Amino acid sequence: MTMNKKALLTFGVLLIIAFIIFTFLRKDTPRLSLISGQTMGTIVYNVKFIGTGEEINKEEIDSVLKAFNQSLSTYIPDSEISRLNLTGSLQYESAYFYPVLEKSVAVFSKTYGAFDPTVGPLIRAWGFGPEKRVSEVDSMEVDSLLDLVGFKKISFDESQVSMPASFQLDFSAIAKGYAVDLIGELLEGKGLSDYLVEIGGEVRCRGVNEAAKSWSLGIEDPTVRLNEQKLLAIVRLKDLSLATSGNYRNYYKRDGKIYAHIIDPRTGYTAKHSLLSASVFAADCMTADAFATAFMVLGLEKTKEIAEQERIEVILVYQDTSGTLKSYVSPGIQPFVKLNKVK
Repeated sequence: MTMNKKALLTFGVLLIIAFIIFTFLRKDTPRLSLISGQTMGTIVYNVKFIGTGEEINKEEIDSVLKAFNQSLSTYIPDSEISRLNLTGSLQYESAYFYPVLEKSVAVFSKTYGAFDPTVGPLIRAWGFGPEKRVSEVDSMEVDSLLDLVGFKKISFDESQVSMPASFQLDFSAIAKGYAVDLIGELLEGKGLSDYLVEIGGEVRCRGVNEAAKSWSLGIEDPTVRLNEQKLLAIVRLKDLSLATSGNYRNYYKRDGKIYAHIIDPRTGYTAKHSLLSASVFAADCMTADAFATAFMVLGLEKTKEIAEQERIEVILVYQDTSGTLKSYVSPGIQPFVKLNKVK
């Protein structure tokens, strides 16, 4: 064999070895991975994490979400919550039911009853349930329905739950946040510490992104149409969760009146105040989700008071008496927020 052929053969072997080493090293090099899918019907989820990409797959995430829905979805006839609503009692079969009850009663208490998972009969009566009722609701009907509302009437412990006849539980105001936490805990169980989980706009962040910076999130402008997708603010988060609630899109008009989907479970009527949206930051997304719902019932001043008491960071968007769009950003989150439109 000539010297040139030997040199070429040696070069070829070295090239193959270099390629194998490069491929191996690249496989083990941390990078950004994305897994997307659907849950709770048509709600989109996005999971981003920094790792090799081999730590977790879509099937594992979907498996958790399927089990979660089988426990807490009112749209599944044989789910745990559907059977509870039918019979009035339930022995837990999953690990999901008790934690959501525990969190619900805590937020119910801290918000003076503004967060109440038994409010469903009133929501349906006002035309925001699956039936999309359009007839007027009078005071006699409201008073009658209030007898079917009240989370303090729910009795539960670590193994079972029961409630009065005709009561209906619905955790839709807290479920997305809870599901976000479950997927976050799944990732952490796989050894992943840098991730972002988002389900239907509710988010949990841990660690940093692919640029070794805190995760960047957008909060939608509550005054524009859904298809415009303009951002009110950009927030950088590390080791926090975010949930946003608002009454600016889900409403209808009847006889010149506007009826928003935020129903006050204490009065039976739609909440009337200047608050347009509440973005809540907390360590876990279930807490943020529940408080965001309650704050849209409570309004601006009471929300600021409770947020300070509970040491919860918030961004509140509201209209002043002249109709001008304003915002309140709690002190602890201010360094991480960039507002695009309001002051």
